[in-house]
This record gives sequence, C-alpha cells and structure tokens, in this order.
Amino acid sequence: MSLDTADGPTARLCAFIAELDFEQIPPRVVHFAKGLMIDWLGSALAGKGAHQVEMIDGFARAMGPADGPSIIIPTRRRTSPYFAAMVNAAASHVVEQDDVHNGSVFHPAAVIFPAVLAVAEAEKKTRREMLTACIAGYEVGIRVGEFLGRSHYEIFHTTGTAGAVAAAAAVGKLIGLDAAGLSHALGSAGTQAAGLWEFLRDAADSKQLHTARAAANGLFAAFLARDGFKGAAKILEGKKGMAAGMSSDADPARLTDGLGNRWVTEETSFKWHASCRHTHPAADALQLLMRREGLGPDDIADAVAHVHQGAIDVLGAVDVPQTVHQAKFSMGTVLGLIAVHDIADLDAFERHALTDTRVARFRAKVRMELDAEVDTLYPKQWVGKISVTAVDGRKLDARVDEPKGDPGNTLAKQELEAKAIRLAEFRGGATVDEMRRCIARIWKLDQPGRAVDLFAEP
Repeated sequence: MSLDTADGPTARLCAFIAELDFEQIPPRVVHFAKGLMIDWLGSALAGKGAHQVEMIDGFARAMGPADGPSIIIPTRRRTSPYFAAMVNAAASHVVEQDDVHNGSVFHPAAVIFPAVLAVAEAEKKTRREMLTACIAGYEVGIRVGEFLGRSHYEIFHTTGTAGAVAAAAAVGKLIGLDAAGLSHALGSAGTQAAGLWEFLRDAADSKQLHTARAAANGLFAAFLARDGFKGAAKILEGKKGMAAGMSSDADPARLTDGLGNRWVTEETSFKWHASCRHTHPAADALQLLMRREGLGPDDIADAVAHVHQGAIDVLGAVDVPQTVHQAKFSMGTVLGLIAVHDIADLDAFERHALTDTRVARFRAKVRMELDAEVDTLYPKQWVGKISVTAVDGRKLDARVDEPKGDPGNTLAKQELEAKAIRLAEFRGGATVDEMRRCIARIWKLDQPGRAVDLFAEP
C-alpha cells in the first residue's frame, strides 16, 4: 500500500475494502445481505408518490438525462446512475421501514443499495461484485457511525453523514478503486457529509434529502477518485476532519474494530414498526404488557416509556404531529397506535395517526423518562421498558431486551418477504407477482453471472 498514512485507521479501512474479495465473505453474511436488499427494495417501492420523492425526481427530470442505464425504482424510468441513486435513496427513507444498525444509529440500506444498484447497471457489473460492494459499504458506514459516537447523533443525522462515506466506499469498491483511490473517495465524500436534526421541529422534508444527497455524493466522490481527484487522506480522524467538527466522543479504534472477523453487516436490524427506531423498544414492551394483562387503551391511565437520551433528543422535538411522517417520530402516537390498534404499520399511520381521537387520547397519557440502565446499554443494545398505571390503580410494567427485528430477534425469511411485498403494494410500487420475481432474483445474487434487471419480464 502506497499511502503515506498507511498506519492510520482510515488508511487501514481503505486497504481492507480494496482487498476484500467475495470468497472472503462468510456465506451467512452474504445470505444476510441479500435479505437486507429485499427489505430495502420494499422500502424504496413504498416511497412511490411521496411528495418529497416526487420533487427530487422532478429535479432529476429537469437536470438529468431523459434516459439512461439506471432504473428509478418507484417509476421504472431510467436515467443516469447519479440521478437514479439520488431519487431511489430519497424513496428508500420515506416510510421509516428501512434497516438500522443499533450501535452506529445508521440506516445503511437507504444510501448503499441505491448507489450500488445504479452503478452496477451502468457499468455492467456481476452479481457477486454488486453484493461485495454493498457489504463493503455496510462495513465502512457502520464503523464510521460508531466512530463518530453518541455526541454526533445529538445534532447530526448519521445516515446523512456516515452515509455519504458508506456510499463512496461501496461505489469505490464496485468500480475497482485501489486503497489510495478509496482514500480519495472517502475524503471527497466526507467533506460533503451533512444532515441536521432541526427538520423534525417543523416537519420539514430534509430526512429524504439527507439520503438522496448521501447516496449521490458518495457516488460522485468515487467517480471523481477514479479520475484522479484527490480527497483528504484523514477525513475521518484528522485534526480538521469529520470527528473534529462533528463529535466530542469519537473513538478512532472503532473504524477498524474486528475488520475481517466482526462482520457488522449481520448486526443490522430490520424495522418491524413503520416508525422511528427509537420508538420500537417501548412499542414492543407496551404490546407485550397489554397482551399479557388483557388491557385495552381505556384501561390505562398513564404510560411511561423508559428510554435512552438519544430517544429524548430525537423524539422530544415532536409534541402533536402535523404530518404522518412527523407522527412516526412521536412516541405518544406510536404507543397510541399500538394501544388502540395493536399495530403501527404503514396502513395504521395513514389511517389513524392524525385522525383517530382514541390514538390522540392515548398519546396524551404518554411521557418519556430517561432511564439510567437503558441509557447505559444504548446504542449497543436498545432495551424497551414501559410502566403503566391502570385505571384501577394497578402499577404494571414490561421489558423487552431485543425488539423485533434485532439480530437476536430477527425476521424469519417468510416475515421478511411478506414485509417487502406489503411495502411494495402500499402505494402500488409493484404487484405481488413482480415482487416475488424480484425477491427470487435477489436470493440468487450470489451466483456467478452479470447483475440482472430486477424488474425484467420473465
């Protein structure tokens, strides 16, 4: 390796990715990555018709080519890889069903798969090259999120920041950059990394912009690097790098933790409820408690969700939600849907989150409290603890150590496929038959051969 900074964590991370070969990846990790892609595809299709996606697609129509090699998934229109990655990444992050890695508090799929798929189509890459690139993006992005630490997440949306670096690593791997080239790609991606949580306070559309720009900027950075464009060699750990400006508790050791032995890709969680992941532990705990005790929503006088500080930081900005998307960041609304309807899926949010008076009444009974144990375990473990006072005076509580979808409580193959099909049907993004064909093709991505058109007719 010719980098002057070969002994630094960014350089070692780049060397690992440059040398990564499909055959080195454990089969279980490859299998898990295919499941993550199926899950992502459903989320991208569920974003069809969302106003944020429509506007970003409108920009792509105005500024980009009218045709090209890369598919825009919700509409099947084709354009350049750059604009396809941008629109698909926006679509992937609308319905809050895309995956999340607990320790990094990062949504990898929404930024990695759009960028890799767009470039794989344009560059006619193989299935295995595509899968390897996606796993490379997960391995880099998750470690960058862990490196940036809890302080970063207080202000910055990690999916927008670490996501740009992850997309650059994934695309850089796909187009064959060596370690030096990957370093330049990460440097250019990191200097563009952005994403602030302020949008939650007034239901702005920035969350989808974050994923759109992260995927596009990462792709942009990788292609610039291929042409010799130089990026900062220590964009992550340098004195004027990302950690210096975006974190007060960054840990450079996290960038190379267990490379080649610890596959963080398989630590990723699937999202079961259609809401911010910070609501899921409490939602699972409340559901457990109500089923166990045979309670209805009117049997509960008040409910306390015992949470980590990150949940308060993100969800505390939303009191009475004004939009369906904002409702997904309201602990009271999510728990209200669970209490009243025993479900917090896409249909429940669309039909009940803003208009059901029973949900609103339950929302008013909910409050969050910082819990020392929960906060200490976070972000490695997301524990759900709920305490309720019943109208008859009883004090009841429940606890969930691994929310549904976490690695230790992951989705079965049938649940994963059914979820993806439901998401695809949500706004007519794909028919059941189309999704079944797509799913079958994704499960075969580890086989030799060129990458296939997911939506090609049989």
